[in-house]
Amino acid sequence: MMLNSRTLLNRQTSLLSVFQYIVFGGVILYFGRTVFVPISFAVLISFVLYPICAWLETKGLTRLSAIIISLLFLVLLGLLVVGLLIYQFVEFLGEWSTIQSKLVDAITILSKSVEVFGIGQEQQHRLVTKIVDQSGSDLLGFIRGTISASTFSFVLMIIIPVYAVFILYYRRQWMKILVRLFSGEKEEVLHSIILETIQTYYAFIKGMAIVYIVVGSLNSVGLLLLGVPHAILFGFIASILTFIPYVGIIVGSLLPMAMAWITYDSMWYPIGVVGIFALVQYLEANVIFPIAVSDRLNVNTLVMLVAIFIGGVVWGMAGMILFVPFVGIVKLIADRNPKWKTLSLILGRSNGPT
Repeated sequence: MMLNSRTLLNRQTSLLSVFQYIVFGGVILYFGRTVFVPISFAVLISFVLYPICAWLETKGLTRLSAIIISLLFLVLLGLLVVGLLIYQFVEFLGEWSTIQSKLVDAITILSKSVEVFGIGQEQQHRLVTKIVDQSGSDLLGFIRGTISASTFSFVLMIIIPVYAVFILYYRRQWMKILVRLFSGEKEEVLHSIILETIQTYYAFIKGMAIVYIVVGSLNSVGLLLLGVPHAILFGFIASILTFIPYVGIIVGSLLPMAMAWITYDSMWYPIGVVGIFALVQYLEANVIFPIAVSDRLNVNTLVMLVAIFIGGVVWGMAGMILFVPFVGIVKLIADRNPKWKTLSLILGRSNGPT
């Protein structure tokens, strides 16, 4: 009896210690987000670039040259995608006044035969006009806020690649530090786990990039055939938002549906948008994703949603982007370490019926 009480007390103490680590870790991450966010992005970038750097080094390039070449390629690719989206967004802003008037007219036509809560058509028109004008001022306010934050973003765009360069350049030294931190693991085993994790994550990210490009292209082609303005912008935004399970595709479809309705004053066009996105999502789930992504992270959907929520609370939008791949990396490491089997089961998804 005494032994059982002592065991129970030890377990409670262990759980309390874990809870304390979680609380203190959350506080440190929250107040240190200015430092940890760029480092986290740099770590993920270094994970993606490491296989490319290692391949370039086997071709006779020095380590620094391989790092710079691979980083420049990634930066140019990112600038090309961002430039295309910005071009589409600027065109969208140029038509905002026309969109506002069309939106007011479309809602007015819809409400001609219905008086909502006893509000007449003239009152509805004034109310809708006020809401649309307010949305326009909110959009302009968002743009001004984005421009005001551009200085900090520009600094991050410089700091993050520099961090990534140093992480890749001194990777052997970081490995030695990890070996000292996890002194209970053999160096060969730890090196094998980390290398396999990086390679698997690289394959996953490469596959997901292909998925986003293909899905965004299919979305854009479908919207172009339907005649929806700014089809490329809406198509790729919806593609990128699919990283949020279930919710992302719903949010990504709202704007092109509204745009189709405003443009053609017909409900058949928004229904057509839904049909296009539903078809593309079916192809993504059953054809594109299985072909492009050979190594799945197999993270529980509930865990992903919780990670997105916690990331948003702790680090804002950056946390919503970063916490999902971090959970995936922890899952990969846990899968390859027998001591972390319980954590792997918590983070993973079921492989069959229970």
